[in-house]
Amino acid sequence: MSEVEVAAEVEEELHHPHGGKPEKPYPNQFYAWYVVGILVLAYTFSFIDRQILSLLVGPMKRDLGISDTQMSLLQGFAFAVFYCLAGLPIGRMVDRRNRVNIISLGVFVWSVMTALCGTAHAYWQLFFYRMGVGVGEAALSPAAYSMIADYFPPKRLGFALGVYGMGVYIGAGLALIIGAAVIGLVSNGGDIVLPLVGEVYAWQLTFIIVGLPGVLIAIWVWTIREPERRGYMRKEIAADGTEKAVELPVSEVLAYMRANWRTIAPLNICYALSAMMAYGIAAWIPTFFVRTYDWTYPQAGWWYGWIIVVFGTTGVVAGGWMGDVLTSRGIRNGRMMVCAFTGLAAFPFTVLYPLMDSPWVALVLICFSTFFATFTTGAGPSAMQELMPNQMRGFASAALIFVVSIVGLGLGPTSIALATDYIFGDEMMLRYSLVYVPAVILLLAVVAGLVGLKPYKESLDYLKRWSEEHEK
Repeated sequence: MSEVEVAAEVEEELHHPHGGKPEKPYPNQFYAWYVVGILVLAYTFSFIDRQILSLLVGPMKRDLGISDTQMSLLQGFAFAVFYCLAGLPIGRMVDRRNRVNIISLGVFVWSVMTALCGTAHAYWQLFFYRMGVGVGEAALSPAAYSMIADYFPPKRLGFALGVYGMGVYIGAGLALIIGAAVIGLVSNGGDIVLPLVGEVYAWQLTFIIVGLPGVLIAIWVWTIREPERRGYMRKEIAADGTEKAVELPVSEVLAYMRANWRTIAPLNICYALSAMMAYGIAAWIPTFFVRTYDWTYPQAGWWYGWIIVVFGTTGVVAGGWMGDVLTSRGIRNGRMMVCAFTGLAAFPFTVLYPLMDSPWVALVLICFSTFFATFTTGAGPSAMQELMPNQMRGFASAALIFVVSIVGLGLGPTSIALATDYIFGDEMMLRYSLVYVPAVILLLAVVAGLVGLKPYKESLDYLKRWSEEHEK
């Protein structure tokens, strides 16, 4: 087959990825990007609401009289476990319900729960509200991934999802920057009197300030249009003669995922290990600068926050765009290839910055490490959308987020702490934990990505056959 014929076949596959009849034109691209902009704003606030707690540990412990263990449960268990558990049933809803309503309700719930954290005067109240934040945020990404896949043609999907992924790094960076700004405010305690609420500590006011704007975002999300679902859809004729999508049983979704486990498992593992490395170093870089270079936490938080905002956002967009470029050039497993080689690109910068004598040289290397390490955040979700039928995307995305959250959030920061405490036995050796643990994790992520390259092509062929068989 000539290069021209291959290019034509690729272009046809991009426009009609599952075979069959041509689909209706995609929505106006200006409006599609408008929707992505709103979703980025929601994603940004979700990470501000999620991360802000870690920057208020000192004053919260002082004013509530709680232990490190109780504080860690608020940061981890209360949020992450309920975020993961709620994600799977919500993912099923995404595949059969109005996704705009799901996102809008989720934004409203987590925003109100964040603001309510600012009214809590007992530990059990904070724990309950943090559970609510986790449940609310679980509604966003599975629905957003699915919607964006229906707003954009496959050849632009990676870039669009990369832009959406910017919200992670804008939010995480702003949380550090905001935290650096409020440390002075909350460091001396004291209280403030608010209407209806009464006396609150300064850290409680922080929760209220970052939580309440989300209510307006929830209303804004509710105004956007639900896109038409694309790809093969199992339908039935309703009593009024209109076509209605039929809900696929979860057993069929699981059977499809089992049939493609040789692709889905490496993709999940590669993405989760990349997240484990990113969450791990993000949790400890400010402390690394304090212990190694005698910086203050506000100074470290301010500089690292801006690095995340600038280089995290450009990296995630670049990763999604690169997946699109490789795919458009006929490299069918291009998105998986980006995930696989991200670790190699980030490796030298990641293992070198902790060893630098100068904090400014370390910051420069962290810029490059952050840029390359975030490629997977753009390419990974778009790969999952590309692999799954429309009515299975929500559940598959929720499963991906479940694995990433458990491995990334659950093991990332702890793995570095365990190395510091039990391998080196000295908190001043944190810099070496930041060398060896991320190095091992990145290499394992590369191996997982490489393992999935060949099965990825097979899964794309499987999806095409599956869609054609069910359209008959």
